[in-house]
Amino acid sequence: MKRYNIILACLLFFSSCNFKNSENLKKLPSESIFHLTSEWQNQYGETLKLKELKGKTLVVVMIYTTCKSACPILVADMKMIKEKIDKNNLKDVSLVLVSIDPETDTPERLAEFAKKGKMTESCWIFLRGNTETTQEFANVLSMKYKKISPVDFSHSNIISIFSPDGTLVSQEEGTSINTQKVADKVNETVKLNR
Repeated sequence: MKRYNIILACLLFFSSCNFKNSENLKKLPSESIFHLTSEWQNQYGETLKLKELKGKTLVVVMIYTTCKSACPILVADMKMIKEKIDKNNLKDVSLVLVSIDPETDTPERLAEFAKKGKMTESCWIFLRGNTETTQEFANVLSMKYKKISPVDFSHSNIISIFSPDGTLVSQEEGTSINTQKVADKVNETVKLNR
């Protein structure tokens, strides 16, 4: 009888694990960014695909580290957004900065940029791809950029919010982004997806 109870307990445990796994593998919406198969490197030199960011609300911006005009404003906006997100929600949020200059923005440079900007907490993710993957991702965000000199880019200023399944929730554009509005939308998205 004891042995039967142990076997039954094991079967119940494994069936519940399979149920949880099937829940985690539910089909992504067709417009999810997690369908993109491109590979990226983070600030630690680790290679990953966007689908590895699944499960958290994402706040995404495209920048480059040598920018002297708009990017510092966008980075400051991202920091303000982080400060305005409910502290209880931060564990469910990733703040993602994607480089439009993958040649210059190596993982080492991104790590140095993160450290200098005091963006080293686990919620901060810096990514670089290659020219093709960067352009593909920019197209998904409707973000335009163009190299105008060996060290300079002209680019859109867009902060995007994605739900944990990779669906675009909202975008704010410009050099005077309403960071409170973005943070409120992030908080709302986190709560809706708990």
